[in-house]
Amino acid sequence: MDAELPESREPHESQLRAALDREALLAPDFLAASGISQLNIVESTGSTNADLVRAVTVEPKKWADLAVLAAEHQTAARGRLDRHWESPERSAVSVSMVLRPVTAEGMPVPTQSYSWLSLLAAVALREALQQTAGVTAEIKWPNDVLVNGRKIAGILAQMTPLGDGSVPAVILGVGLNVTLSEDELPVPTATSLALEGTTTTDRTALLKSYLSTFARLYRSFCNAEGDPAAGLAGGPSLHKRVESAMVTLGREVRAHLPGDHELVGHASRLDEHGSLLVVDHGGREHVVTAGDVVHLRATESGYA
Repeated sequence: MDAELPESREPHESQLRAALDREALLAPDFLAASGISQLNIVESTGSTNADLVRAVTVEPKKWADLAVLAAEHQTAARGRLDRHWESPERSAVSVSMVLRPVTAEGMPVPTQSYSWLSLLAAVALREALQQTAGVTAEIKWPNDVLVNGRKIAGILAQMTPLGDGSVPAVILGVGLNVTLSEDELPVPTATSLALEGTTTTDRTALLKSYLSTFARLYRSFCNAEGDPAAGLAGGPSLHKRVESAMVTLGREVRAHLPGDHELVGHASRLDEHGSLLVVDHGGREHVVTAGDVVHLRATESGYA
């Protein structure tokens, strides 16, 4: 009896997804123009953020400011509060970078300004998506980027251990959904560039645009000593850019806080540290920090 032949199948979509163009990303002209100190690309890893936290802790001198690690596939991507997810290979932009904020004169930026770095990344990604993919994104405080009310990217900033007593580095990671189909999304409230019908899903172009935009805004932010009210890269301040793009403000929100506490009120503005100010129904103003909030959602229908 003849052996049964396997059924012929079309190639899986992930096999048709293009790899990142390493030559374009590692081009000396691009790295020099963006100020990236080094760029590493791996095929697969658990988490680019976790990799850089570990690397900077073990060999701090090897990882300078704006050292970048990108992965074609993350198997244990981590978000805020240790939430985990996995996207299909080559379906997303998964990138983390080392930040050691100093001014043009080499003076350390005050660490109290570090709370703005994840919002700076959100602004940079928003501008890159507009320029490269023709899509208008919005920011959901504290660390999500939305398109049409659905999450298209998440951002995670982590401080490295102090170790030798020097100023800690910040590891800043971004995960952008690019070609995920509806059934590949991690949650129903997510989306991808492909699903939104954007002008491009070229991950190399998207990654280059994000890195160069972030580096430009970041350098301006550092040179202003981390002042969110200072003009940023010849335009409005970081504070103004964030507030103008933030869907959270002006809405009734429900903030879930540690200890099973809950705060319901009107999200009025951001303070000088990037914390959200919420006015409860009794008229009292509360400061909600990104580190304290477990989950934030609008009380009416909308983002989740």
